[in-house]
Amino acid sequence: MENSFIKDRLVQKFQEQIYGWEEQHGALIIHANREFNLKIIQYLKDDEQLAFNFLTDLTAIHYPNHQDEELVVTYLLYNMYKGVHVRLKFALPINDPKIFTATKIFETANWLERECFDFYGVDFVGHPNLIRIMNVDEMDYHPLRKEFPLEDQTRKDKDDEMFGRGGDFNFGHFNVKS
Repeated sequence: MENSFIKDRLVQKFQEQIYGWEEQHGALIIHANREFNLKIIQYLKDDEQLAFNFLTDLTAIHYPNHQDEELVVTYLLYNMYKGVHVRLKFALPINDPKIFTATKIFETANWLERECFDFYGVDFVGHPNLIRIMNVDEMDYHPLRKEFPLEDQTRKDKDDEMFGRGGDFNFGHFNVKS
């Protein structure tokens, strides 16, 4: 199945709801309106010629410099019969990070959406149990957003040499001086 065939079918069906596409590593990437995520996913699954019947992955990424599109939710769907992937991307504003849950289409979305909520704060509207899955319930932030530092600068128990900031390192038979 050619990427141009997938793209043409989606553009024909959803027209102005699809506002961009690209190819990376042979996979088609579709950028679309977040309000239509379920309709597009359902269409890709149910259409006999497309038959993307497996949700391989679902994640998000934080782009702090993209005004009103700071969070991007990405679905990776797979057609097992043809061995073809398609990636769907839906941009969300960070002040309203809502998108409809895909749990009624793919059961695998359940834990993937919970993880995405836990780490990025994406609110999957209609999810049956949208609670943290990896982090503690008391956490009042979402740690994979780029607004949080990678490490606590106030810690005094770190040895800078162990974190690659100064000192000599011995990597087996290589000695590296900083």
